[in-house]
Amino acid sequence: MVDKHPKNWNEIKTNDSWALFKIMSEFVHGYERLSEIGPCVSIFGSARTQPGEKYYELAVKVARKIVDQGYGVITGGGPGIMEAGNKGAHLGGGTSVGLNIDLPFEQHDNPYIDSNKSLDFDYFFVRKVMFVKYSQGFVVMPGGFGTLDELFEAITLIQTKKIDKFPIILVGSDFWGGLLDWIKSTLADKFKTVSKEDLDLIHLVDTEEEVVTILDEFYNQYDLSPNF
Repeated sequence: MVDKHPKNWNEIKTNDSWALFKIMSEFVHGYERLSEIGPCVSIFGSARTQPGEKYYELAVKVARKIVDQGYGVITGGGPGIMEAGNKGAHLGGGTSVGLNIDLPFEQHDNPYIDSNKSLDFDYFFVRKVMFVKYSQGFVVMPGGFGTLDELFEAITLIQTKKIDKFPIILVGSDFWGGLLDWIKSTLADKFKTVSKEDLDLIHLVDTEEEVVTILDEFYNQYDLSPNF
């Protein structure tokens, strides 16, 4: 049987209380640094994707096209698709931001983040707040559980009107097509656990040109330009 009341329970409660100060410091540091970067688009995807692979190279092109339009690029700061996103921004001479997370595997800083725009986080939930608060759009490349977590949290926050709507762009029909078909046929049509209007939040594309077209069309509605 699990001991629900360990002998050092008071010590655990004290440690939890002090942890609030570290959480607060991560929020303050993130807000102060990211409020200075200007309009950016976040790029998400697998840390395991290697240079030379289809979606790594496409992510480089997408990021470069994004900075050509005047946006900066934010990634999770690690390898794989994150590295590709920062690389494309760097090659295009644009703002390249990395929000790094301390993990026991996979995560290490990539070399394409601007030296003054690399931030480190211990808490996933603080890091995710930064992505949502300081992004003008999400570009979601093929990825794993972390990518899906970021994607569905953004959709949920927009759906429930906790944040303003912004473009959510899935890149890769061969990867995302099956998931979208399931959402439409099972969630929307069969069980009606989401409305069909919720699906309007999501765009599916295959090229870098389509990504920037969606971003530009969305922000033209609000008479905003990325370098305002």
